[in-house]
Amino acid sequence: MELTVQDVSGYDGIPDDATIAVWITAAIGVKDVSITVRIVDEVEMAELNQQYRHKAGATNVLSFPFENPPGVESNILGDIVVCAPVVDREAREQDKTLLSHWAHMVIHGVLHLQGYDHETDEQAAEMEQLETGILSDLGFPAPYAVA
Repeated sequence: MELTVQDVSGYDGIPDDATIAVWITAAIGVKDVSITVRIVDEVEMAELNQQYRHKAGATNVLSFPFENPPGVESNILGDIVVCAPVVDREAREQDKTLLSHWAHMVIHGVLHLQGYDHETDEQAAEMEQLETGILSDLGFPAPYAVA
């Protein structure tokens, strides 16, 4: 796997590249893929959320799957963008460790790159089950458990 991490958030407490790589590998298995993780502040995330989802405000994670042009083969899986201050705030609000919430957001983003979604109840249940299993295998608690 080729991983590029771009931390432009100016935020403390960002997991290191090796840790992020472990989470991504857990979500995709051993595949020869290229992925970029961009870690941003609320201003950049709000701009991206408005531009690409037409929603106001910063969200926790966005995924941008790469689509090969016709006739071109590539191992690029895509990009995920994680908003450090939102992840931090959500972890505190949900009474989760910061590290476990980071792992969840990275895995969630990577699953989106692979085509998983949560637009319907059935899709959400499938994606939540995958996330819970991957996180459990990594030693993290179930992300959707109610405290």
